[in-house]
Amino acid sequence: ESEQDAGWGRVCVFLQRLGKKADSRSLNVAHCDLTATDLLELATLLHCFPQLEEMDFSWNDLIGGSLRALTSHLQHVGGVRTLRLCSCRLNADDITALGEALECVPLLEILDLSWNRGIGGGALQGLLGKLHPPLRELHLVACQLTAADAAVLGNRENMTCGSRLCVSLRSLSSLRELDLSCNKDLAGGLSHLTGHLSHLTHLESLDLHLCCLTHTDLQALIQVLPAVSELTDLDVSSNKEAGGVVHSLVSALPLTQMKHLPLNSCSLKDESFTALALAVPYLRSVDVSWCKVVGGRLALLLDALQPSVIQELRLSSCQLTTDDLQHLAAVCKRGCLSSLRVLDLSYNGQVGDDGWAALFGAGGLGSVEDIDLSLRPLTSAPCAAWLPRLLCALPGWPALARLAMQRWTPSPQAREQLSHSLTKRNAALHFLLANHKPPHLHPTECTLVAF
Repeated sequence: ESEQDAGWGRVCVFLQRLGKKADSRSLNVAHCDLTATDLLELATLLHCFPQLEEMDFSWNDLIGGSLRALTSHLQHVGGVRTLRLCSCRLNADDITALGEALECVPLLEILDLSWNRGIGGGALQGLLGKLHPPLRELHLVACQLTAADAAVLGNRENMTCGSRLCVSLRSLSSLRELDLSCNKDLAGGLSHLTGHLSHLTHLESLDLHLCCLTHTDLQALIQVLPAVSELTDLDVSSNKEAGGVVHSLVSALPLTQMKHLPLNSCSLKDESFTALALAVPYLRSVDVSWCKVVGGRLALLLDALQPSVIQELRLSSCQLTTDDLQHLAAVCKRGCLSSLRVLDLSYNGQVGDDGWAALFGAGGLGSVEDIDLSLRPLTSAPCAAWLPRLLCALPGWPALARLAMQRWTPSPQAREQLSHSLTKRNAALHFLLANHKPPHLHPTECTLVAF
């Protein structure tokens, strides 16, 4: 016992040096600027974590190329269920080392290797046949995966190795979430993968946003969707070709159980917008941001909403009109948005004062937590005509945690009044005034200026 206590003491000292607290079930050293030496020292302490269930080494890009120092000690933490190694500059050798060590963590349920560019182009083969059936989530966001990698995931024959590769997706019968988003080089190769999705009988979430999917990719996906009977979330947003297949997509989905089907930045046309309305009654989140076809036709979606179902409504940069906002106000008044938590109306500067005034005077947004009314950069507009309605509406939004009004120009007195009203409830008010030069910020940081 004294030896065990001494080991745990070393753990506490090591983590304290990183500004972290020791937890016997969770080891989180993300964003700690770990070096290869740090990784080795921490790995030798893993025997002190017999109850460990979660490990997060993400955003430590100096440990790339040294992962074997960690994986060679994973036998001490066989109960780990979550392993995150996002943005660690992992290379092919790291992935091979990880694959060899996965037999030591047979209960692994969540594996996140996102934002490691070195995984694409062949390194993924190091995991083939090594992932165990308990795996529920596999995240490979922005890993520069290629069409060849899709074939690897789909378990095609790889003749360069002289034999058939071990099963990959087919063996992961418990997989519930597969995230391959932000891999633009997947374009044209998705058909190698989609044919095997039918084996993922419990798959609930499939994320393919920003993958430059081709029409052929999408048709291959549509063909297999009826077999993915437990799917609730499908994200093909930021794929322009998706706008042309919405009707077929909606027809292939199990609509009555769908919760999320974002189609933002998908170049929707009139026909696809109409087809989306068929899915809207079942969705908890509707996102058609950056789709200009919405302007003047929002009523088509709003009239399809079912009360107490929709929780997020994102309509950023949709060229909404005053009539659109007035129709939204009428829907609020009927209580159809009583469960709404997020309302994004940003970048819709064409809406007139009457539209904003109608919305804030309608009521019916008692659950809203986040509202964004911001205008586009380099623009500005007065809000004196409808700001009193907004101020009167605030008491009816007890859950509000954030209100964004970038580039609107209230008077100093009105801004102070609004800020005071929100401060009393610890809600954040975000302003970025027109002609105000924000401070220099890192590109990944928020560019809002809060008063």
